[in-house]
Amino acid sequence: MIDFVSSIFEHFVDPRKRIFFGYIFISLLIAFIWLIYVKKLSPIKALYKIFDKRIFFSKSSKSDYSIFLLNRVFTLFISPMLITQVVIATLIFHSLHKITWLNLTIFQDIPKSAVVLLFTLTIFLLDDLTKYFVHRWMHKFPILWALHKVHHSATELTPLTIYRTHPLEGVVFSLRSAFSQGTAISVFFFLFGDKVTLASVLGVNIVIFIFNVAGANLRHSHIGIRYWSWLEYILISPAQHQLHHSIAKEHHDKNFGATLAIWDWIFNSLHHSTETESLTLGLDDTPQIKSHSLITIYISPIVEIIKIIIKNIINAYLWFRKTVNILFKLWQKLTKLLTREDKDNSNVEI
Repeated sequence: MIDFVSSIFEHFVDPRKRIFFGYIFISLLIAFIWLIYVKKLSPIKALYKIFDKRIFFSKSSKSDYSIFLLNRVFTLFISPMLITQVVIATLIFHSLHKITWLNLTIFQDIPKSAVVLLFTLTIFLLDDLTKYFVHRWMHKFPILWALHKVHHSATELTPLTIYRTHPLEGVVFSLRSAFSQGTAISVFFFLFGDKVTLASVLGVNIVIFIFNVAGANLRHSHIGIRYWSWLEYILISPAQHQLHHSIAKEHHDKNFGATLAIWDWIFNSLHHSTETESLTLGLDDTPQIKSHSLITIYISPIVEIIKIIIKNIINAYLWFRKTVNILFKLWQKLTKLLTREDKDNSNVEI
């Protein structure tokens, strides 16, 4: 029982997780310094701002805490059944060995330090790029949006809002991670063999570690730290992600990036940050009371997906029936035309 409980809260002591207590403490420190030196608040007012009870005891935040606990329990049971990066890496690795035209000796003279650097950057960039696309698809496709709107139903943001996801969305992102990382691992081990090592700190990719230490938890918070305009083309600032949660139409489908803003810049979904105090967060088509109900959060997406599937099946059936009717009418006209031509030919012969 003790092991089960500790496994639920292990993310707070695991440096590989965003809500590791060390990252949260550094984020609080960054927020404190920013409020004092940029927003010109006194230390007391800065502390009141950071630990605003209206945020942390709001209905939205309370549902975040409940979802975190329930999803952790769900993850403990479902994780062993999901495909892992090791499986993906193994399959791709064996498939790559069927390539006979590639001369692997050309990679033998590359220094290990260069391989480590290249592998670390590649696995980070590929992971971040796939996060961008899956996140964008979550907003584009109705079935995926039915799941992802659970995250966007938050009307207040806290570091635990990152866990405010429907369990099925968690499965989608777990599979994304398995495929992206499994692909990078297999290709690098195939090309470079035992030279492949991840540059890490506390077992974390050093790039991700820097991102987390730089205040990653502030993206889901009420502290709207903005970067210089030029830097927001490269990195997603906390204020940019908070803007992504805004219900304003001009902010819809903007800033999908997890760490890098480059993808948003390239694919035309970038929006520079604004002052976040006036932003209204959440879903503009769902009452707040319903959006924070656990029944709504867990059951409604399933019901909505079933309705979408049924609607698509009906539409497909109606389209098929319409197409068959059109083809049948064309066939009738063609048959009549051919019959008429046969009669005309008969008359000519007589």
